[in-house]
Amino acid sequence: MTEVSGYRGRLAPLLLSVLGLLVAQVASAKSGGVDYSWGAGALAKAHDYTVTMMLYVLYVCYAVGSIMAIISALLIYFKMQYHEGEVMKNIMTLLSAILFIIGASIVFPAFFGYRI
Repeated sequence: MTEVSGYRGRLAPLLLSVLGLLVAQVASAKSGGVDYSWGAGALAKAHDYTVTMMLYVLYVCYAVGSIMAIISALLIYFKMQYHEGEVMKNIMTLLSAILFIIGASIVFPAFFGYRI
């Protein structure tokens, strides 16, 4: 019984090594299969699609930042009316929402080299 388990113990690493070499060979055989025949037309379509999506992302960021600013302003108003604490935390949240709106309007178009 000990000879069989000893034999399996030495065979398993050898089989795993061979399997690893075969997998690496298949992976290296699939590299370099890029088709460049589409040309500049496909590149122009990809650019237009990216710019369109960038505008949609920018509008979503505007909406999220605006909602955050409205909620923060209401929370600040209610906390000041009822003399609750943590007003400064909500003021900082409002300022960060405003900075987010400004940053999104500058960073997203600049990242893609596009001016709105």
